[in-house]
Amino acid sequence: MLSSSDFASASWELVVRVDHPNEEEQKDITLRVSGDLHIGGVMLKLVEQINIAQDWSDFALWWEQKHCWLLKTHWTLDKCGVQADAKLVFTPQHKMLRLRLPNMKTVRLRVSFSTVVFRAVSDICRALNIRRAEELSLLKPSGEYFKKKKKKDKNNKEPIIEDILNLEGSPTISGPSVSPGLYSKTMTPTYDPINGTPASSTMTWFSDSPLAEQNCSILAFSQPPQSPEALADMYQSRSLADKAKLNSGWLDSSRSLMEQGIQEDEQLLLRFKYYTFFDLNPKYDAVRINQLYEQARWAILLEEIDCTEEEMLIFAALQDFTNESEVDEVEAALSNLEVTLEGGKADNTLEDITDIPKLADNLRLFRPKKLILKAFKQYWFVFKDTSIAYFKNKELEQGEPVEKLNLRGCEVVPDVNVAGRKFGIKLLIPVADGMNEVYLRCDHESQYAQWMAACILASKGKTMADSSYQPEVLNILSFLKMKNRNSAPQVASGLENMDMNPECFVSPRCAKKHKSKQLAACILEAHQNVAQMPLVEAKLRFIQAWQSLPEFGLTYYLVRFKGSKKDDILGISYNRLIRIDAATGIPITTWRFTNMKQWNVNWEIRQVAIEFDQNVSIAFTCLSADCKVVHEYIGGYIFLSTRSKDQNETLDEDLFHKLTGGQE
Repeated sequence: MLSSSDFASASWELVVRVDHPNEEEQKDITLRVSGDLHIGGVMLKLVEQINIAQDWSDFALWWEQKHCWLLKTHWTLDKCGVQADAKLVFTPQHKMLRLRLPNMKTVRLRVSFSTVVFRAVSDICRALNIRRAEELSLLKPSGEYFKKKKKKDKNNKEPIIEDILNLEGSPTISGPSVSPGLYSKTMTPTYDPINGTPASSTMTWFSDSPLAEQNCSILAFSQPPQSPEALADMYQSRSLADKAKLNSGWLDSSRSLMEQGIQEDEQLLLRFKYYTFFDLNPKYDAVRINQLYEQARWAILLEEIDCTEEEMLIFAALQDFTNESEVDEVEAALSNLEVTLEGGKADNTLEDITDIPKLADNLRLFRPKKLILKAFKQYWFVFKDTSIAYFKNKELEQGEPVEKLNLRGCEVVPDVNVAGRKFGIKLLIPVADGMNEVYLRCDHESQYAQWMAACILASKGKTMADSSYQPEVLNILSFLKMKNRNSAPQVASGLENMDMNPECFVSPRCAKKHKSKQLAACILEAHQNVAQMPLVEAKLRFIQAWQSLPEFGLTYYLVRFKGSKKDDILGISYNRLIRIDAATGIPITTWRFTNMKQWNVNWEIRQVAIEFDQNVSIAFTCLSADCKVVHEYIGGYIFLSTRSKDQNETLDEDLFHKLTGGQE
């Protein structure tokens, strides 16, 4: 037995600051403890000494110097390494956080600051009725992001008060995973018979969602367009290097908010991080589709992604500038609109035909060479499997081709001007020392759609036997039809009756090139092709058109490749990495994830190293972000590629951390 003097020599004083939400000032409490006291015992002593009757179950100990939570309550102070000089804070694990959503609306809700971000985002999405939370994450923008906008707002005549949707009453507390049957496709949506909006039991698939008690349609329906002045304030001309800096702020999914220095009531961005939109279904995804549409819309308006003027008008036409009733969206869901976006994922091959079809036709070809004018030459082309072979004429098809192009892993870029009857396909084919550039020219829409769809599938390693080929052809034809601006007589009369500000629907740079009436006429002309679409279908078409842009899904980082003397841009997509010349923006080479054998990080020198098939290996250091951010992007895309429609909504979180953690 220890005497009291012996215990005193083995014990020591530990000062803990109590972060009590009802008190203005934090209080320090001194405890006498010994090294063999477990963390749970420390918290029990604290609560006894504070002597305030309340629920303390959400409180935990935060170690300031080590920047970590002490959540393993059975561990002793000795095992944790806590000594008398430790600065501990007894604080709630759930704190308020402001999130700017893709539609620029801010929600304020209680979020776990102690669980890893991957799980915190899952809880946030459950609260907001967004399925497939693994596609989203939290982005901490640069300090100028919010300040710049507020500074500009001061110059406006009317003060702008930020509209915040406060969900404080219902905390997002980590609970058991969503039950597998929650999103069962046998569920029947129900709608309010008076105003036609989805009933809360339909929209709110999550039983514990705060939106069940509020108007859940706020996040599912489009916001009014911003004024041209507000757009001009937000717009910034950005180089690839500027875009690379924007992507540096993604939070580490394997660490908690508190561990990453996020403060209570701080404002972060909730964004779709991974551009693989799995199982997008209008029946269940009202909020998800709308937020995805809004993220795409803002990317177009602020020119975060490049598109042609012709495409800009299509995007303008697909926006809801007519103020039509949102009941259209409900009707579309009621009629069970079966629109599924492939999002780069493999389809069910049971439907695939066994006999691989081929395309054969006369096309024109051009290979760029220095000091040579752009002259296309006609050849007989045969597309089979994932390769294109071309011959001098049809009669020579059975002999040796002039050249055979293997399109697996290539970049496919549309080169189209419908008004000018130009239907081109630009192919960037990876070779040992870079990329081979080849241009194909088709004669008409139908030929272009077939060959373009075949090229897109071949780049992913799929053939025309794949069940996604025909939908891809129809998708391309549909997009070309939208681009086909026919000067219909009703446009002129519609212009007189239409109360619209056309500058709200295009980027500021595009708006400057045209007079307002001219721009309105162009948008209305394009709108003739989509005027009859229900709103939900228009949003899905907008997302599909966004997906068809050459730069879609590319996230940029500034890197220095091993052995190189200059900086390059690394583009990361759902299925490949692209090395891009930072000065010209021209792709240098591409590496497919399917050819990747292994990747790891040397944490001492902060270098990412990747090995591919055929003894190809690369290594680079990240200059615009921490290498963990880039490593997580690569591992995250590989993790998302493991999803299948057969599995339920639950995900293997351990596998995610294994693929993205880098064993730091």
